[in-house]
Amino acid sequence: MLNPLADRMRPKTLDEIVGQEHLVGKNKPIRNLLERGENLPNLIFYGPSGTGKTTVANIIAAQTDRTLVKLNGTLCSTADIKEAISKIGTMTARNGILMYLDEIQYLNKKQQQTLLQYIETGDIILIASTTENPYFYVYGAILSRSTCFEFKQVAVSEIEKAVRRGYEFLTKERNEDFIIDEEVPEQIAFCSGGDVRKALNITEMTVLTAAYENDIKHITAETVEAVTGMSAARYDKFGDEHYDLLSAYQKSMRGSDPDAAIHYLARILEAGDLQSAIRRLLVCANEDVGLAYPQIIPIVKAACDTALQVGLPEARIPLANAVILVCMSPKSNSAYEAINAAGRDIETGKSGPIPRNLQNVHLDGADVKNKGQHYLYPHSYPNHWVEQQYLPDTIKNIVYYRPGDNKNEQAFWENMQKIKGENLEN
Repeated sequence: MLNPLADRMRPKTLDEIVGQEHLVGKNKPIRNLLERGENLPNLIFYGPSGTGKTTVANIIAAQTDRTLVKLNGTLCSTADIKEAISKIGTMTARNGILMYLDEIQYLNKKQQQTLLQYIETGDIILIASTTENPYFYVYGAILSRSTCFEFKQVAVSEIEKAVRRGYEFLTKERNEDFIIDEEVPEQIAFCSGGDVRKALNITEMTVLTAAYENDIKHITAETVEAVTGMSAARYDKFGDEHYDLLSAYQKSMRGSDPDAAIHYLARILEAGDLQSAIRRLLVCANEDVGLAYPQIIPIVKAACDTALQVGLPEARIPLANAVILVCMSPKSNSAYEAINAAGRDIETGKSGPIPRNLQNVHLDGADVKNKGQHYLYPHSYPNHWVEQQYLPDTIKNIVYYRPGDNKNEQAFWENMQKIKGENLEN
């Protein structure tokens, strides 16, 4: 029985990796590590499923001529870890062991401590992967001895290229031609939710299940729909309808209409464009709710992280919660307006030298006595505030931030004015 297409097509070199240009592209960290023959550090790869973490670990092991030992955190025990490490010094591992530990977040603290003692001696080089945030789930001592690299969800355009290569591979492997409708690769890319492995497995299933037309398999949008269970309804990714839909989605949240926002969210997810739905949601929480309810920002971020981790179709649930919360929250764009106004001044050269009292005090230089002098340390004063100039002289009276007319900002603003008044009276 054949392995899945994603395994049969697994890249052997960094040049074949789909996406992750920020890690494996020219002059990027992982490529530089391998091409320059640097001492390999312990590595932690984190990011969504199907983004290339295992593939990159395989390539590193092959190119460094090390014995690769694979363990899975959901299954392995402390005994399994020790058995793998027992190969150190044998002929099969004469160049050292590279241990690839998938789903490291499932190891308990004792198991991670067992790993640590061998990491510290240099007997093994660890490459761990996780779909979770390693700073929350990986033992601190292992983190401090490792370099973390984030694997990002692969763009639809990159997955589409991988799907086309998948059909070419299957044509040669099966010695069989197919009729593939033009929209199919893009449709599969959307349905994959940023997971290359999932996209390639869908690709193979469409070949296995496609109907014959004049003795040739014809792969259509309906074929993809039958395999994935996702409707072929979609929008033009690069046309006006795409941007109209995203615009309506964001404006409905800004306009506090949960029914409309949920409707447009459903249409975006029906097309499989999870990334755009998440991006617009994050922007809206910061731009349109902002300081009126600042606690919403980590809440929405957590919902988006959950959506990425569970993927479609379940991703719709945390996103629906977050979208409705944004709609029903008080609104303020005061921070958005403030940074835009400051940005316009910077672009037009409306700025000036930083006041001397705010400048960094260097230990050398002719004007060391003038820098940082007369700075008033706010914590030394009542209510942790003291009047002093912070803006450059040329714009010292400019106002960028104007508080919104919501309860939260008004309360903070009134408190700030009260503090300033009390301190000035004293």
